[in-house]
Amino acid sequence: MLEIKEIKQMLLRTESSKLYLADYPEMLRQKVLGSPALQPMLAEIRAEAEALLATAIPELSYTLFRIYFERGTRMEYETAYFNRRNRLRTFGLLAWLEPDNLVLRDALCDTLWAVCDEYTWCVPAHLAGEAENDPALPEGSIAAGKEVPAATIDLFSAETAFALAELLHLHGDNLPQLVRKRVISEVLHRVLIPFTERSFFWEESKHNWAAVCAGSVGAAALYILDNAEDTAVVLARVLPAMDSFLSGYPADGACTEGYGYWQYGFGFYVYFADLLKTRTGGALDLLAEPKIRQIAMFQQKAFLDGCHTVSFSDTRTVAGVFMGLSHYLHARFEEVDIPSRSYEAAYMEDHCYRWASSLRNLIWQHGETEGQPWRPAPYYLPEAQWLISRHESQGRRFVFAAKGGHNDEPHNHNDVGNFILFAEGTTLLADMGSGQYTSGYFGPERYNILCNASFGHSVPIINGMAQSPGGQHRAADVQMESGEQTETFSLDLAQVYADNSLLRLKRRFTWTKTSQPVLMLEDSYQFASPPQSVTERFITPLKPRVEEDAVILSSDQAALRIVFDNKLLAPEIQELQHKAHRGRLVTFYALDFAVIRMEQNMKLSLRFELSGG
Repeated sequence: MLEIKEIKQMLLRTESSKLYLADYPEMLRQKVLGSPALQPMLAEIRAEAEALLATAIPELSYTLFRIYFERGTRMEYETAYFNRRNRLRTFGLLAWLEPDNLVLRDALCDTLWAVCDEYTWCVPAHLAGEAENDPALPEGSIAAGKEVPAATIDLFSAETAFALAELLHLHGDNLPQLVRKRVISEVLHRVLIPFTERSFFWEESKHNWAAVCAGSVGAAALYILDNAEDTAVVLARVLPAMDSFLSGYPADGACTEGYGYWQYGFGFYVYFADLLKTRTGGALDLLAEPKIRQIAMFQQKAFLDGCHTVSFSDTRTVAGVFMGLSHYLHARFEEVDIPSRSYEAAYMEDHCYRWASSLRNLIWQHGETEGQPWRPAPYYLPEAQWLISRHESQGRRFVFAAKGGHNDEPHNHNDVGNFILFAEGTTLLADMGSGQYTSGYFGPERYNILCNASFGHSVPIINGMAQSPGGQHRAADVQMESGEQTETFSLDLAQVYADNSLLRLKRRFTWTKTSQPVLMLEDSYQFASPPQSVTERFITPLKPRVEEDAVILSSDQAALRIVFDNKLLAPEIQELQHKAHRGRLVTFYALDFAVIRMEQNMKLSLRFELSGG
């Protein structure tokens, strides 16, 4: 762990150098404006700016603020809150690209002023039990001779500080001095001073909070603080938090929180690492850690095809990629694939409208690089116990993905043994991905919610019981073998169920890659005594059609034929409603094969035959 004195010396050696990404705003501006590849995104930004100029800055009222604490719902307040962040990034980007446009500059200044007026930069969901929600908060703004700092630094207050600090640096003297002074004061008193005066739980977190919060605080300090001593004090706290974040990644580089949290948490790790490296003249290079190369390569393993994600844990089933981050990582690690530009995230895709990623999606892209589709390949991540196998035959693309792991992963779903089948742009057997975030979603009700419970995944139901949460409920005896045309993935699921009579549940997948791929699933059960019921459950977005000894799932693009023994298994179909991340209702179907005759030892087999439409 570096001492403050060591960090200070590194900063002093480069203090007078122009090293920040925004130290050459005119050069960057011309690079962005002159890039043909960036013109579609610039058109999106201009269209959004025009729409925002026609509307007023939304009010963050007490009525909105209290809704989360009374109802547990987040969208009411957060819709208005993130509208403001959208205005901040949109006017911030476009006013920088068009510095002579006074309408845009005034809109940016009004937004900066409004953000400085906010009661808190945190969202209510992150304030439960904190001082900003405490009626005992001392009245007045002066105590012990100084302003009372806000008690909490959450993801969004830290991000706001980063955004404001970088905006000031990027725009320079094109912003009025009064606005600049007020922004600096608010960043100091809401984030940087509180960070030096108390500790925060996320400093020891092993997930996205550590990187986003600490990285944003560190970035704000690099931009705002004007002397090496103060900056070193902040960085001495930030660096261990970044180490903690990194320790949450296994050696295989998998983000078990899901792809979206790789893009978010690791993205902010990289944003800060880049600023820190340039500010210290390369003396502090967080991307030199050996594990980083594997983490950087996770993105190319985390997609089924196109923008369809391997949607284990809390991630969206469809997501665009950040081309700026992708190009930056490829420049650092040649093994990182640059994805096809057709996969690029739209400007409005991020509903939190983050400044840091939006700016870098412009300035980090190498416009001449087109990129390639995700390559057909099997990827096995042994620590996470994820297998993703992409196969292409006669121009058609098929994917099988499965996971082991345990039921206490970050953003955990009870889903050990779950799998996905995908063909020609169609998800045939699905993982629902993340649900709508509410107070219950991260509370005691979490595993009563369909997408988080094993009932919402393609795993067995034993004696009517779902899988149990907790790190002790994990896959055992996990094995993967890969050949030229076949992958075999097997694991014992007995420990993930709390049924003491279940002695063994060996699930074995055999994925054969031909012109019409076949997945064989074998579940071998051993009980202490015959069970009351066993159901093989599969989740699909397509309405199943039952035949005598097969079930058909089909779309215009692809089809799946599930062959079963009708003397052993009886198919049943149940319609399910899933509330997705932004509250949209999505219909899925549970395809259940109930075991007809219970025995102490049973071996059940199903054959999944894939084809193009």
